[in-house]
Amino acid sequence: MATAGEARKQLVEKAANDSEFRERLISDPAKTVEDELGVKLPEGFSIQVHEQTSKVAHLVLPPSSKLDEMDLSSVAAAGGCWP
Repeated sequence: MATAGEARKQLVEKAANDSEFRERLISDPAKTVEDELGVKLPEGFSIQVHEQTSKVAHLVLPPSSKLDEMDLSSVAAAGGCWP
């Protein structure tokens, strides 16, 4: 099983080279990730895809230390933080 970092790298590389996959990843990220990686995401877990441009950068913050037990369980079940 791939680590979260390896899975993220696989998804980003495929999206960079396959425009159809990129569009599916943008329009329905959770289903596309499940199909591509052969995993089932936990109930209530979501993935957001942000397309970076030359004029837009994204800063991804780690989870807040104020997460409740349900949030921590979801992150742990998904194998760590996603993109």
